[in-house]
Parts: sequence; C-alpha cells; structure tokens
Amino acid sequence: MEKDDSINVLGEPLELCGTDPMTGFFRDGHCNTCDADQGSHTVCAVMTAEFLAFSKYVGNDLSTPNPVFGFSGLNPGDRWCLCAARFLQAADEGCAPRVHLGATHRRALEIVPLSLLKEHVSKQS
Repeated sequence: MEKDDSINVLGEPLELCGTDPMTGFFRDGHCNTCDADQGSHTVCAVMTAEFLAFSKYVGNDLSTPNPVFGFSGLNPGDRWCLCAARFLQAADEGCAPRVHLGATHRRALEIVPLSLLKEHVSKQS
C-alpha cells in the first residue's frame, strides 16, 4: 500500500493529527490515505462527548476500549483520523466534531466541502 501525497486541504504539507492515541489508517499519527482505505480516514477530528455518543449510536463505538486491537478508547479532546463520510453524517445531524485543517488530508474534499470543514475548525488548529 502506497500513501497518497501527504497534502492537506489547504494545499500544504500534511501535519500530524495525533499520537496519543496513535491514529491514522497507517497508524502513523497522520491522516494519510491510499486506495485500500475504503473509509477515507482523512479528517483530523477533535473528539467531543456529543460526537462520541453519536458515533456509538450509529454503530461505531470509538469510546469503549478494545484491548484486543490495542485500542484504549477515545475521550473528548483526543484527535482522531475520522472517516470523511462519518464527519459529513455527523455534520448533517448537527454533532460534528471540531476539525484540524492542517492535519486533514486533501482527499477528504472528495466527500466533504472545504467550506463545511472550515465551519468546524478547532480553536487549537
């Protein structure tokens, strides 16, 4: 699997999303992607309690630890490479997490408009 160019939605080099917990399709802390990443884990999202509850409700429990996969569970404030379609769904439902644009891969724009990402910019971006 070869990574697509590591360019963010602003046309600049992709910044680190998060390493505690380690995130990314490649588990390298970046929201890099490739053709094998069918979920397009490209949006660097800052978790909120509201979004974590929504994600669990729609069938993707990100808050419960799963030690078998070395996953400690996410908490509000954690950064995570989120599937672009899940971000869009959460935005449509009014509970999208905050976004770190510098760490969001440009392939997210195939699913989520830049204007929508900008509406949810994290103050820590």
